[in-house]
Amino acid sequence: QVQLVESGGGLVQAGGSLRLSCTVSGIIFNIFRIGTMGWYRQAPGKQRELVAAITSDGSTNYADSVKGRFTISRDNAKKTVYLQMNSLKPEDTGVYYCVRRGGTWDGGYWGQGTQVTVSS
Repeated sequence: QVQLVESGGGLVQAGGSLRLSCTVSGIIFNIFRIGTMGWYRQAPGKQRELVAAITSDGSTNYADSVKGRFTISRDNAKKTVYLQMNSLKPEDTGVYYCVRRGGTWDGGYWGQGTQVTVSS
């Protein structure tokens, strides 16, 4: 059974940084490394949005709202994906979900989420 476990969320002041981690279990290394991973964000009263994604070859893409501030990376040997978040803003507040994409994002594997709260 594939499981994704996020960690690293918390409360931080505006301008601060957090690093989220997501470790995947239930799949072997050779399967993990060929998958696309991403981080979604669910902010209060807003639609869920894809914040960042990284493909098997390391290509990345970001939501316009986080470009230049967030960095997604992966360590295939550890079956872990990271989201480094710098210069955090109150509007970055939300629950962050790690996702392993299937045929679609919705059809993939989702973690339970980790809360990020940025105070002004």
